[in-house]
Amino acid sequence: MSRLFPCIDISGAPFERGVQYGKACPQIIARSIEIYSQQLLDMGYDWAGIRRLVNQFVPNIEAFEPQYLEEMRGIAQGSGHDFEAIVLINARTEIIHLGRRNQHDRPELDGCTGAIVLPGATKNNELLHGQNWDWRMECAETGIVLRIRREDGPDVLTFTEAGGLARAGLNSIGTAITGNNLESDRDYQTLGVPLPLIRRKALEANHFALAMKTVAVTPKSGSNNMMLSHAGGFAINFECAPDEVFPLFEVDGLLVHANHWRSPVAQVKLKNTGIGGAPESFYRDIRVEQLLKQRHGSLTLEHMKNAFFDSFGTPFAVCRPPRPSSSGEDNLSATVAMILMRPAMGFMEIAPLPAINQEFGQYQLDMESDYARYAVW
Repeated sequence: MSRLFPCIDISGAPFERGVQYGKACPQIIARSIEIYSQQLLDMGYDWAGIRRLVNQFVPNIEAFEPQYLEEMRGIAQGSGHDFEAIVLINARTEIIHLGRRNQHDRPELDGCTGAIVLPGATKNNELLHGQNWDWRMECAETGIVLRIRREDGPDVLTFTEAGGLARAGLNSIGTAITGNNLESDRDYQTLGVPLPLIRRKALEANHFALAMKTVAVTPKSGSNNMMLSHAGGFAINFECAPDEVFPLFEVDGLLVHANHWRSPVAQVKLKNTGIGGAPESFYRDIRVEQLLKQRHGSLTLEHMKNAFFDSFGTPFAVCRPPRPSSSGEDNLSATVAMILMRPAMGFMEIAPLPAINQEFGQYQLDMESDYARYAVW
């Protein structure tokens, strides 16, 4: 596949931004809706049932940030799709899990391997942040990059599924975020805020400390791992249970995470219920860490890229070629995108399906001239 992810510029008030977004890519949004609605239809839900699942999350979103509902209503109007279908895209992890639980079925796992390199380990004394996103192969058709011009906070550059408000990205004051799946025995006992909205809120925060607060204190429906960094030279990994977070910090300038719990405290307090769907997680993070250590002190974005291309254990590799889904569904799983960021430069490059395509699109965000005042030296 050679189609690079398109970049869409939006600005103005939330509803106006949403309308611009929806008008820019209605067909791609339609494909996002098709992918996740079809999963639920295959479980036996009709659209009335899907709407009931979706609307369970609207009050939590309203309480968390009502502007996000306005933006989603704008996306719906601009694209010509139902509002509930747009909420479905933004809460698809939670809704698919609930749908499967109601059917007593095993959910497929959203994988990922993420890494942050601190300035002291790099050639140019700059922080690097990246991720391989492992998920359904057809989502390579729905990926987009949003460049959001904001009047009440930092601008945002984020890679997401069409119709979504955020996934991985950076902002104009040097904050960056990525996320990867975790599971535990505390999951889905209560409903929290959908994960893409937490990431969007972190990227909208006016200070890095407030971005950390957003990730750490916002209630979640299920477990998740979120990696936060700041261009000033700081990184933190939050292993998130629905009601508690377990921080991890860099060791010798490197912070790497896959899809299993690494915090010793978390390992005592929680049961890891997700490893059956991603057993290779136990070597993916180690492989990336080992490859980065080989160039410690002279690391560049190209070295991070090479580590994320690692094919050890293929097709259960850091860079996953298309293969049948571990959930038993009739779909292919793959590394959908490789995302690489230089937060100090507002620079992001992304390759769709990197195991079979090594063409990267490059995306740029103008940085605030005084972003250093948000640094955490």
